Amino acid sequence: MIAKTSVYQESALSRLRKSAAFGRQHIAGYLFISPWLIGFFLLTLWPIVRSFYLSFTEYSLLEDPSWVGLSNYEEIFLRDEIFKQSLKVTFTFVLFSVPLKLLFSLMVAMLLNRSIRGINVYRTAIYFPSLIGGSIAVSVLWRNMFDLKGYVNHVLGWFGIQGVGWLSNPDTSLATLVLLNAWQFGSTMVIFLAGLKQIPQDLYESASVDGANPLRKFFHITLPMLSPVMFFNLVLGVIGSFQMFTSAFIITKGGPANSTYMYALFLFEKAFKHYQMGYASALAWILLIIIAVLTALNFLVSKYWVYYESEGGRANG
Repeated sequence: MIAKTSVYQESALSRLRKSAAFGRQHIAGYLFISPWLIGFFLLTLWPIVRSFYLSFTEYSLLEDPSWVGLSNYEEIFLRDEIFKQSLKVTFTFVLFSVPLKLLFSLMVAMLLNRSIRGINVYRTAIYFPSLIGGSIAVSVLWRNMFDLKGYVNHVLGWFGIQGVGWLSNPDTSLATLVLLNAWQFGSTMVIFLAGLKQIPQDLYESASVDGANPLRKFFHITLPMLSPVMFFNLVLGVIGSFQMFTSAFIITKGGPANSTYMYALFLFEKAFKHYQMGYASALAWILLIIIAVLTALNFLVSKYWVYYESEGGRANG
């Protein structure tokens, strides 16, 4: 009887020691990730919750928020013509800039996916401009290039072509920003290049034995094998294009005639020019919902054209 009691006590003590050690491990883990947790709660989660609340208020930074219910959303959807114009401009920008950037990035990636002398130098030289990305300096450079007296019109003058005010003409201003977005192709190109490196060469060799020409290899091997990478770049491109702000703010400031008035620029002006924080918060949540819906649609449609090698080369679904 005494021996059994001793065994039970030892077992209980062992469980207590294991429990204490397990607890210490958890505490140590939480301590290690506490900087990230603090940053997440204070700089991410709390602003998200706060902006959702502010979207139902009238708030100007100088006074306390006052609850107005759905008034901000009613004003945006029913009476704000600038909202409709900015949405139209942004959707047009996304519709043209994302496919153009993907196409251009893929073409450059395929050119750089060759075994020629000095290829690393070419890759670095082509990727280098992307390091400064969509910065203010690039926007100023772009404005100087496409101004009425800019470098582009100067070059056109060599061939006797009369230049136009690319940025001051409502018919060409948005196209100029689309070109700038396509020019910032470096990161997308690198991802495509990494995807091209992963395609097994024996697929091309087998196709060559069967007499396939380069065009058939591209459409029947390269594109299907690259489809997961293309899908990844597509999702990131759509999300990034909807948030386009710097170029429109620096180069055109939304003009001329609101032809480049992007949604993010509209949101910024409502928040920091007119100090309508509640209204701007509602705009931010509408933008979030638009991006979320489009991303979900992309995932739904992806099962018809994205091929995963791990699933036997069949489309997902």
